[in-house]
Amino acid sequence: MKLTRRTALLLPTLPAWAGPLRAAGPGDTAAKLWAASFQTPEGKTLKLADLKGRWWLLNFWATWCAPCIKEMPDFDRFHQDELARGAQGWPVVGLAIDAPTPVRDFLKRRPVRYPIGLAGLNGTELMRSLGNLKGGLPFTVVVDPQGAIAWRRPGETHLAQLRELRGKLAVS
Repeated sequence: MKLTRRTALLLPTLPAWAGPLRAAGPGDTAAKLWAASFQTPEGKTLKLADLKGRWWLLNFWATWCAPCIKEMPDFDRFHQDELARGAQGWPVVGLAIDAPTPVRDFLKRRPVRYPIGLAGLNGTELMRSLGNLKGGLPFTVVVDPQGAIAWRRPGETHLAQLRELRGKLAVS
């Protein structure tokens, strides 16, 4: 099924929670994450397995999702701050639940400095396996070095929340 603005509007949305949910992912969560790879808008391959052994943040978004677009500058700033920490920093990865052309066009107008993968509708299945059963966007998870989900949040996330969360979850 090709994702269009019309079909995208049919995806259900979740209200933002007042706070994060801390939970361990099921045993196969890590295997699904490490096996996943996506084409980037530039035509390269983004392999999630390259993040094994690190804390990292995964954000699911779409070009038609207003809260997704609103939070992207915060993820970009957080990613840049974390790059300054070197190997101890938390990389940010964005997975676009959208068709490739709108994502490429969007990123030309509003570039970000963190890696973006083109997940399309297949990304909704990965989202569901990570705990977003209704498939609403945006959806963000923090993944620990072993691939377990340490934190998940449906709805918009802000820079202050990311900084606070980083301080609570990782000593490094």
